Parts: sequence; C-alpha cells; structure tokens
Amino acid sequence: MKKIILTIIQLAVTVGLLYWVYHDPKKLGEMRQAIAHARLEWLAAGIVAYLVVEIAAAFRWHILLKVQGIRLTLPRLWGLFLIGMFYNQFLPGGTGGDIIKSYLIFKETDRKAGALLAIVFDRFIGLVALVAITVTLVSMRFDLLAQTYETRRYLWILLILLGVSIASLAVSFLVSGFNLFHLLPHKFPGRDKLIEIAAAYHLYARHWVATSLAFCASLVAHLATFTTFLCAAFALRADVIVTNFFAVMPIERTISALPISFAGVGLREKVLQTMLHQVCGVNEGVAVLIGSLSFLIMVVCCLPGGIVYFFYKPSGVVKRAKLSEMQREVATAEHEIPEPQ
Repeated sequence: MKKIILTIIQLAVTVGLLYWVYHDPKKLGEMRQAIAHARLEWLAAGIVAYLVVEIAAAFRWHILLKVQGIRLTLPRLWGLFLIGMFYNQFLPGGTGGDIIKSYLIFKETDRKAGALLAIVFDRFIGLVALVAITVTLVSMRFDLLAQTYETRRYLWILLILLGVSIASLAVSFLVSGFNLFHLLPHKFPGRDKLIEIAAAYHLYARHWVATSLAFCASLVAHLATFTTFLCAAFALRADVIVTNFFAVMPIERTISALPISFAGVGLREKVLQTMLHQVCGVNEGVAVLIGSLSFLIMVVCCLPGGIVYFFYKPSGVVKRAKLSEMQREVATAEHEIPEPQ
C-alpha cells in the first residue's frame, strides 16, 4: 500500500512539474524554434555517448562479478545488464532493476551472496565516483554556480546531499573497518545492509586493482552521461561553454535522482531550466527541452532491455516470477550473507 501511495505521489509531482515548465507560451515558442533547427548529427552523438555509459557500466559490473568468482557468458552478462538498465529507468525508486537483475543472476550461479555483493558494490562505487566528480567540478566553478539566488538554492541542496553522502560513506568505512556492526542489535534498522557493505568492502579492498578499474569505469560512465546532455544541448543549438555546462550536470544528476518524481521527469527539466539559464545563458525553453531530449535519448538506449527481458530464459526457470517473489528471494539472500571477520 505504501508503494502505491508513493507511486501516486511521484506521478502527481511529475505531472505538476511538467505543467510548470511547459505551460509558458514563451518557452513553448523557444522550444519550437529549437526543434525546427535541431541538428540530428548531435542527437546521434548523444545516443553514442549514452552507449558508452552502458558499455562502461557493464564492464564495471563484469569486473566486480569476476572478483566474486562469477563468470557469465557475454550474451548472458549483457542481457542481464540491459534488463537492469531498463527496469531501473522505468520502475519507481530506481532500484527495481537491481532486484530483477539479482534474481536472474541467482539462476545462473550458486554464488548468490557474491552476486548480491557485486551489485551492492556496483552501486557503491558509482556513488563514490559521482561524489569525486561533483567535488571536482563544483569546486572549480563554485562562484559561478552561486552567482544568483536561484542557482544558490540548488547549489545548497547539492551540498546538503553531498554532505550526507560523504558522511554515509565515512560511517560505512568506520563500521566496516572496525566491524562495529557486531555491536548493533540484530533488529537494528539497516543492520543487514551494513553487513552487505562491510562484506563487500573486505573483499574488494583485497582486490584493489580490480576495484580501481571499476572506479575508472564509473568515472567514464558519469562523464559520458554528462556528454549525453551536452550533445542534446548542441543538437538544439545551445551555445554553451563545456566546462560551465559540466559544472551544472552534477547538480542536475544528484537532485533528479531524488525519489520525488517518476524517473526524475519534471524535476530534471526544472533544475536545468534554472541552472542552464542562469549559469550558461541558455533560453529557459531550450534548457527545459535539453532535459527532456536527454531523457528521451536514455529511454531509447534502455528500451532494448525490455525486449531482452521477454526473450531471456534464466537457467532452470520454467515460468516468470512476480516482482514480489523476486524481492522475497533477494531478501532471503541478503540474510544469508555471512558477517565478515
């Protein structure tokens, strides 16, 4: 029931935000003008850039699975990855794809705990890379990003979220490094997640070469995502300075990831409307359109995962399981992860 209410709220917020950013006749005129003179070659470049995102992320997951001793054939690895990308894009919450991917990979290996830890660490190392990029880019253009009241609001939201992320990473390092989760009651909220993270830390710290490669792949994936948005801007003939544009992107990526709207739709456009207009001098209508066009590119690149899902046949599975059944099996696997010593 809670999930249904949350989904309804997300859809309501999405519709409200889309109306807010699209209802102005002046902005609609700017959008029509931009579309009429759009450059398709840059749109194609945006698709290529997002394919780089997928390749880098798939390579990262491949490395993390190998550390766990899990080796899948390339078709199955790529198929599972595409399925995860598709459902992460379209299921509320942004983690539904991880549940489906975890369930399906359980059918391909008897190393369930290892498969789950690879997915947990995949998310974790992506967050670490995003934090590193955000600190670098925002610090280089901090004065520019803080030049107006409107941009400062989003900058402060970013800094608060960044502070929470860094604090969470620090706490997880301390809890894991000193095995402090042993002191927590068994019913303590999030204890199982801390054990997952601790187990992943202990293993991947010993395989630092593979972890470093996965981190580099994460950097490539994030920068290629920013490039996808940049290509959308160039497709709409927005005259932007690349370094300023890239400084805006961590703000958009972080805020639009909040589970406020459905897949960040509406929220993404609102943030870019303000930030690209104030920081890069882009017309508000074009700035909104950059967000929507970038999302369309991502959707197009993730759609193959939905097709793969209908044809994918997990080993030993006769019929498809419901999402609730997948969630139960993944939750059971989480409880079976041993506490690191």
